[in-house]
Amino acid sequence: MTLEEVQESYKDLIKREDEKLTKLKSAIFQIGTLRLVTVLGCILLCWVMWGHTVAVVSIIFITVVFFLYLLKYHNKLFLKKRYCELLIKNAESELKGIDYDFSAFDGVPEKADGSHSYSVDLDLFGNHSFFQSINRTVTSFGKNKLADSLLKPFEKKDDIIAHQEAVKELSRNPRLLNHLRATGQMSETEGLDIDHFSRQFMQTRLLSESYWRYFVYIAPAVFALSIVLSSLGLIPIAILGSCWTIFFIASLTPMKDIRLKMSFFEKKIETLQTYSSLFEIIETEKFKSPLLIELQNKIKEGELASLAIRQLKSYSNNLDQSSNVLGLLLLNPIFFWNIIYSIKIEKWISRHQENIGSWLNVLAEFDSLVSFAVYAYNHPNYIYPEPSETYILEGKDLGHPMLNREVCVSNDVTIESHPFFLVVTGANMAGKSTYLRTVGINLMLACAGAPVCASSLRFYPYKLVTNLRTSDSLTDNESYFFAELKRLKMIIDRLQSDEPLFIILDEILKGTNSEDKQKGSMALMKQLVSLGANGIIATHDLLLGDLEKEFPDAIKNYRFEADIKDDHLSFTYKIREGVAQNMNASFLMKKMGITGL
Repeated sequence: MTLEEVQESYKDLIKREDEKLTKLKSAIFQIGTLRLVTVLGCILLCWVMWGHTVAVVSIIFITVVFFLYLLKYHNKLFLKKRYCELLIKNAESELKGIDYDFSAFDGVPEKADGSHSYSVDLDLFGNHSFFQSINRTVTSFGKNKLADSLLKPFEKKDDIIAHQEAVKELSRNPRLLNHLRATGQMSETEGLDIDHFSRQFMQTRLLSESYWRYFVYIAPAVFALSIVLSSLGLIPIAILGSCWTIFFIASLTPMKDIRLKMSFFEKKIETLQTYSSLFEIIETEKFKSPLLIELQNKIKEGELASLAIRQLKSYSNNLDQSSNVLGLLLLNPIFFWNIIYSIKIEKWISRHQENIGSWLNVLAEFDSLVSFAVYAYNHPNYIYPEPSETYILEGKDLGHPMLNREVCVSNDVTIESHPFFLVVTGANMAGKSTYLRTVGINLMLACAGAPVCASSLRFYPYKLVTNLRTSDSLTDNESYFFAELKRLKMIIDRLQSDEPLFIILDEILKGTNSEDKQKGSMALMKQLVSLGANGIIATHDLLLGDLEKEFPDAIKNYRFEADIKDDHLSFTYKIREGVAQNMNASFLMKKMGITGL
């Protein structure tokens, strides 16, 4: 599939669903009109037949039944309409995303953490971030899982391959991807963390263990007996009113506890329905990849997760009914409806508390996988890299996924031994920093089991550590230089703990003078090599290139050049072997009139 075909598939979906939407809007209008006509017709017929009690009652009964049917059908049409609208909206957002407009998606800027090994340096979170470009999650826990997949990618070859196979399979099924996303968006309420909810719910007073549980049997029995006895003339009918009064007051007594329980479900019933629908989709789909089958089996063991969640939704809905007029005046006094469904929910949680966490983890995993799969579908030219058991990073035509494909310049990377470092020199704006981020983000994606922007890539699942964007910390009274030293100390400590790190550094020791910087940089490089590290270091310090002579098997020089010809500055942004020959700072300062050099 080509990128053009991907775009056409979204355009076709928009056209197809737009036609359905037009028909649905027409049907909704017709049903709404029919409901009005039904009510007016009922009023007219009742007026004509007034005085014929049986006929009037029959007309009202038939009208109510027919009206309720129309209302139910009307609601179904509205749900279908919303589903169509979501499919269209999502397809339109994807077309914008292909053109690098990701504003429709959440970049979760709150996830940005300067202490993380690479998240800030690689612009993972926030507006115009990579996470915003890949995020298609529909649940809060799915969003967290996706973020964790990027922040803590896999460290084992088998896990990476399993994730790749799952992403491949899902990416070949755009119908399923669109269906899962639109279904997950049907609820506009905040996500309900059932695991957290269940713990809170069970911490309230358990009505199933209180004397109130007996009232669900006592009240109906008393009412039934009173009705029988009064109909036989054995007791006055006023007794029924007395029973109702007593049980009405009694049913109000535990309402404080019940309202507390109800508050956990406040505005969450739609969310439960959404969860149930998502589970049902996952349960009924036929999968081939081991990871997807494993996840599916976790929600199909014993009682189906979809049925269980639907049952919980039904219980919570019935519990909610206990607080309306019908519930307060009839259902609670006669049946202790509020107690019944509080107890049912308590028993549901007790029965499923071992499964709840597992179910939610499956939903989170699927939600995250959908994002990866949509990403793969939208980038048909990306490849799935090959994980290796040996220390290697060998890539051809690596590009940065956030750079416009029309201007993105691809480059290679080759690290075939251990330890091994690339020392990259070059002028300002020549492409060094972009190259570092390109290698970093593609290595991260490879370890996360995702496709990468390259024509080929073999890699060892390193733990990535970067230092590209160290900054001062006013709150911690910390200078730039000290912050950088802390970062480097963290790297050394982790290497000494035998962690397989891939280190990417940009212009180390920027916060000190040239001589001190040079001396420190030389010492750091020797230390990194001695500790068996792999990585890339970009620098303006050309003397670092001399290290290749000292460590010919562990260090290799590469460069990005600024070509100055006929008083004109140009860049190829292509990496070359060797040490940089041209620098451009003085040239640019002169061209801009800053100096007269």
